[in-house]
Amino acid sequence: MFLYLLAIALVLLFIHVLFNYNVRARALRKIPGFRDDFIIGNALELWLPPVELFKLPRKYAQKYERIYRFWSFPFGAVVIYEPSDVEKVLSSTKHNDKGILYTILKPWLQDGLLLSNGAKWQHRRKILTPAFHFNILKQFSVTLDENSRRMADALESAKGEQVDVVPLISEFTLNSICETSMGTQLSDETSTAAMEYKNAIYELGKMFVERFTKIIYLIDFLFAMSTIGKRQEKYLNTVHTFTKRVIKDRKEYVERFGIDINEDNIDNEDTFYLTKRKTAMLDLLISAQKKGLIDNPGIQEEVDTFMFEGHDTTAAALAFALMSIANDQSIQDKIFVELDEIFGKSSRPTTMDDFSKMHYLECCIKETLRLYPPVHFIARRLGETVQLDNYTVDEGTICVILIYDMQRREDLFKDPLKFEPERFSPENNFKRHPYSYIPFSAGPRNCIGQKFAMLEMKSALSAVLRKFRLEPVTRHSDIEITADIVLRTSHPIYVKFIKREHL
Repeated sequence: MFLYLLAIALVLLFIHVLFNYNVRARALRKIPGFRDDFIIGNALELWLPPVELFKLPRKYAQKYERIYRFWSFPFGAVVIYEPSDVEKVLSSTKHNDKGILYTILKPWLQDGLLLSNGAKWQHRRKILTPAFHFNILKQFSVTLDENSRRMADALESAKGEQVDVVPLISEFTLNSICETSMGTQLSDETSTAAMEYKNAIYELGKMFVERFTKIIYLIDFLFAMSTIGKRQEKYLNTVHTFTKRVIKDRKEYVERFGIDINEDNIDNEDTFYLTKRKTAMLDLLISAQKKGLIDNPGIQEEVDTFMFEGHDTTAAALAFALMSIANDQSIQDKIFVELDEIFGKSSRPTTMDDFSKMHYLECCIKETLRLYPPVHFIARRLGETVQLDNYTVDEGTICVILIYDMQRREDLFKDPLKFEPERFSPENNFKRHPYSYIPFSAGPRNCIGQKFAMLEMKSALSAVLRKFRLEPVTRHSDIEITADIVLRTSHPIYVKFIKREHL
């Protein structure tokens, strides 16, 4: 009986795919692209080791100017990296839907802010936007500074030896997102669970890439029966168990102290500064639940989304920033001058006013995000037919935007492989197309937490550079990127931390 039903399902699937291929693939053929095979298109080209797989879109982008097509069972896509085309897609609310590429993340993030569409996305965005109000960010800055200084203190034990920065930074960002956005401090009791969580995130990223590249794994029930599908279930359980515990702990805290933070009282500084109790993003979700605006599964999916986006992407960016700054002593000296002007020889805590004065350090962070954008591509489903510079692309087409490639184009960024923070000085900013640099995406679905991410990166880097001079071990030329949902290297990133002489 099972084999009979399976045969029927496969026949129906084949008919659906054949129809889809006839309609979609032929419509895409007017756009240049690599030779594709009947129905499966370019799918077999994806069967590559992770490092080679990351290089594949780079090869396509070098061969074709501005745009190319890609067809892989069961969908076709246009791939773009021209700012004017990117603007047409990202600036319109008609193209807000993420499309099929993101469905493999559903078992993990469900309908959280990253994956939801339409009215649900608008509703959730409205609930969460107050979490990044200045008053809350100001309170977060205290916690970020405390965690950053602890991380810098921990580096003293290395005594000038090379340090693998990714585990160190990942621990810092996970602690920070738990304490600020989730209101939960990781203790000795939860440290093992936190380590398991970080490892599960890393493994899930590799699994999602493997699932995307293997045609058979795109069929849900076949994937569920596979070895990798069962491993994914194990890691998803680890991730969800950890975030459920975070939610449970915070709900108990909110009930105990009667916290009620919402958009009506967010502008009132007394809400934050006349109490020693710290407010968290999760408190907004809990308050919204009391009003019937969100349920338990809704809170879970938003917490899963923010825990991932708030620690993994920022950790990647900080690792690349430390490596990049270590490799140019003249840039590092300029940062020292700026920090010394702000702090002198003082070891006092960092304030929001201090962060606002870190102009050159901010340029360094932005240049890191240009060369090494943690989210290196995004995708949208076109909600209507779009006229790009040279081609008309039909409604329903998946549009993939190669952020990594666009931000390394020679015609957009002179000497693009050089780490040059001055590109982001005020006098140079206006010279660029506004959509040529989009590490946090752009338009109505841009990253809601980008101000928090910039604050966190400034906090971590300034704390380290107030205390240490960085010396290079890993060079830009050593970097080998591997295919993953976040920009990752195939080998560790090493930096030496040498205590600054005047301290």
